[in-house]
Amino acid sequence: MAKPIPKIGSRRNRRIGSRKNARRIPKGVIHVQASFNNTIVTVTDVRGRVISWSSAGTCGFKGTRRGTPFAAQTAAGNAIRTVVDQGMQRAEVMIKGPGLGRDAALRAIRRSGILLSFIRDVTPMPHNGCRPPKKRRKVTVSTRTLQWKCVESRADSKRLYYGRFILAPLMKGQADTIGIAMRRALLGEIEGTCITRARSEKIPHEYSTIVGIQESVHEILMNLKEIVLRSNLYGTRNASICVKGPGYVTAQDIILPPSVEIVDNTQHIANLTEPINLCIQLQIERNRGYRIKTPNNFQDGSYPIDAVFMPVRNANHSIHSYVNGNEKQEILFIEIWTNGSLTPKEALHEASRNLIDLFIPFLHAEEENFHFENNQHKVTLPLFTFHDKFANPRKSKTEITLKYIFIDQSELPPRVYNCLKRSNIHTLLDLLNNSQEDLIKMKHLRIEDVKHILNILEKKKHFE
Repeated sequence: MAKPIPKIGSRRNRRIGSRKNARRIPKGVIHVQASFNNTIVTVTDVRGRVISWSSAGTCGFKGTRRGTPFAAQTAAGNAIRTVVDQGMQRAEVMIKGPGLGRDAALRAIRRSGILLSFIRDVTPMPHNGCRPPKKRRKVTVSTRTLQWKCVESRADSKRLYYGRFILAPLMKGQADTIGIAMRRALLGEIEGTCITRARSEKIPHEYSTIVGIQESVHEILMNLKEIVLRSNLYGTRNASICVKGPGYVTAQDIILPPSVEIVDNTQHIANLTEPINLCIQLQIERNRGYRIKTPNNFQDGSYPIDAVFMPVRNANHSIHSYVNGNEKQEILFIEIWTNGSLTPKEALHEASRNLIDLFIPFLHAEEENFHFENNQHKVTLPLFTFHDKFANPRKSKTEITLKYIFIDQSELPPRVYNCLKRSNIHTLLDLLNNSQEDLIKMKHLRIEDVKHILNILEKKKHFE
């Protein structure tokens, strides 16, 4: 007589369906997709297999209520409750979409007790070729005043700020001229702060692994590259990380100088799985553009990091044309995305100031003596004779006076002021200790700027 086939999940066959053999998943990925009419929360393992999911629609919400924060909070709670029962303790969060349920779903995930290694916004950004939709609302623009207006501004997370600005009215062709110049200034002329070098005695080479640390050295350097900093420093500063495991190392564990602050303290750096000490010396620098590490820049135990100083992650401009009477006019739309160290409005103001500083020399252009030798352009400058003004018996008294007069009290343009600060010139006495040749050799300092400095020094000659 044939034996009966055992049921699935019984003790005899011991398949996965049994409660005693339930799958234990310590780590996973939580995907939050928020739209204006629904919020979907999906939990997967590290390989991408779906473990649990929920949405505002499946929770019983209908119509416009599916896009509310309460519906998103309920959907996130239902999806997380299942994976917590399966032993999930750590997860990564991927947020996508512009809906209202983003923050509510994130709050529900944090209250569940799962440790979040990092939170990343994966909302796609429009490319530079995007244009406004064809169906536009009618825009009424005053023809008397030309002004900027911020029509939209939001912070999708601590590290992604978005702003949309309008400039109108403009004559035909002016919008394209301003838009191109502003976009280049936003992406290339604004300074930012980031980590440029890391040093540790326990690191043999960049692609090595350390016992007791889950990430490799290369992954730790990439995590340090993503740290967003805000500062007004000039030159380089030193920082450090000294943590004892086990535990998670985040941006909050970085010991910073007083002039630097971290935008998002929850950014992940490393995971210490054993009771070891992790000590890393960091170098922080403020500059503009980006810098790629070179093989010749490696030192003993010190490794450079690809530096992306640009606080503006993307900038886009578009033009809307309309007819005002018999005249064709234009409206300029500018969209700005920043990394959180600057708001879009602050980035727009700084880019505008940088453009103004670039065009100021054309407003004060004077006739100069030009000499052409071997196709080289040379300009003769007046002799730097201001040192001789103080060559008298009361020199010590004058030096004491100039020592307490800072250059920010003079009428210097912001760009010239920043150049002098980078060269460690803080007072008028520091400025007088540099000759005319030293000033000309300074980076980003032009001949017109040197003349402007000489004029200011001549005005200060009556300090005695």
